[in-house]
Amino acid sequence: MFSKYILNPIFEAIGHFRDLNAFCINEQFYTYNQFAQHISKIRSALQKTEIKNSNIGLVVNDDIETYASIIAIWLEGYAYVPLHPQQPPDRSLEIINQADIELVLDSGNTILSITVPVIETAKLHFESMNLVPETIADDSLAYILFTSGSTGKPKGVMISRKNVGAFMKSFRETGFQINETDKCLQCFDLTFDVSVQSYLVPLTNGACTYTIPHDQIKYSYVYGLLDDHQLTFGAMAPSMIRYLRPYFDEINIPSMRYCILTAEASPVALINEWADCIPNAEIFDFYGPTEATIYCTYHKYNRKAENKQLNGMLSIGKAMPGLNAIIIDDEGKCLGVNQKGELCISGEQVTPGYWKNPEKNKESFFDMETDGTLTRFYKTGDSCYFDSDGDIMLAGRLDYQVKIQGYRIELGEIEYHAREFLTGQNAVAVAFTNAMGNTEIALFIEGALQSEPELLHHLNTRMPYYMIPTKILAEGTFPINTSGKVDRIKLKSQLT
Repeated sequence: MFSKYILNPIFEAIGHFRDLNAFCINEQFYTYNQFAQHISKIRSALQKTEIKNSNIGLVVNDDIETYASIIAIWLEGYAYVPLHPQQPPDRSLEIINQADIELVLDSGNTILSITVPVIETAKLHFESMNLVPETIADDSLAYILFTSGSTGKPKGVMISRKNVGAFMKSFRETGFQINETDKCLQCFDLTFDVSVQSYLVPLTNGACTYTIPHDQIKYSYVYGLLDDHQLTFGAMAPSMIRYLRPYFDEINIPSMRYCILTAEASPVALINEWADCIPNAEIFDFYGPTEATIYCTYHKYNRKAENKQLNGMLSIGKAMPGLNAIIIDDEGKCLGVNQKGELCISGEQVTPGYWKNPEKNKESFFDMETDGTLTRFYKTGDSCYFDSDGDIMLAGRLDYQVKIQGYRIELGEIEYHAREFLTGQNAVAVAFTNAMGNTEIALFIEGALQSEPELLHHLNTRMPYYMIPTKILAEGTFPINTSGKVDRIKLKSQLT
């Protein structure tokens, strides 16, 4: 499945469209033939290196070598584990240690003070084409994404080659028609799974992928790409659209054919305004946790009629082809129409599980008999219900996970690192909506806070930028609810 829906289409694109552009990176274009040369030189370097563990660390810079490294890693049957160059070094080291990484590919020599060997891919030289893939089983891993963990340590979600192949097959069956004339936006960090769709869909269809440099203001650069290059296809988080909102009067992209909103709930009011900026585009809301490989449900926005919404958020629709969605109560019983419970997903896109985390696997997956067959389901942690048409309405998270700029975050991880600094004082993180409608984090400290700058420095050395609280407030004594727990609702009310 991986070869049929990913590798073979990429090689066909390289063969048929060798002189067409595959990437536009920082306003520099690279043809499919140049992309193939970069893949080949990196693949040859991998073949000359003794590799005992199949998990390869990849520093995800915004350059042609990084994207070529992904394909080269796959050709050899290995899995890539993304390491963001701007995240704290300690976090990268934690991921390297957890994933048993013994080799890192880095185009920019950006990860310092690591003891594992590094191949500096930008210094390699092309000798000859080297694109014949190894024969690799589909149950081998394609990548591992490490997401925020409540214990203070990131947890690794394993995605197999079968998972990615099944996703590409399913995505194709939703009806998107992409070809070599399309110009496609890739505005997500490669540590986030929507990036995989954003580069694979263009590459498997001979289209051109337009990326965002790390040193640019993302929303401003996206605006420039949309306008200057008249892009035709793109996936964006609603928070990105909110940042573009002040410029809606100036934005007119008639070239846009498809627009996907994803990574967080999509406000209908915002889509209504955005739709005027892309008058010819079909707009979709795609939903999916990392554990279900990028997307698992989708819903098409209706320009000419009222759209289904819950609390102002567009329905997440129905399961994609090849997937099954159910909603269960606390006892694991399937619920019917208009009965709210936890959304659960089954199908070939569902992850094999978490890397070396049997407790989390036991907690997140279960077997249920469906149509006479024992089926494995993933519990999304999202509160949902089916409406009378079978569309899924998303009510929110069941736990304290939130999404910031599309990244899923455990508030408990922020609290963990804060308490580590405070040594004995309690800390509670809550999410709130700012004036622009985007989600931010407030951190409440029980008792006096001696030094806010020192606390922020501590957090910045242990967490990515998008997890850093934007408000820090000292509270005398935390309020307690009737269950004897800290009353987070009362704390949050102080922010309004």
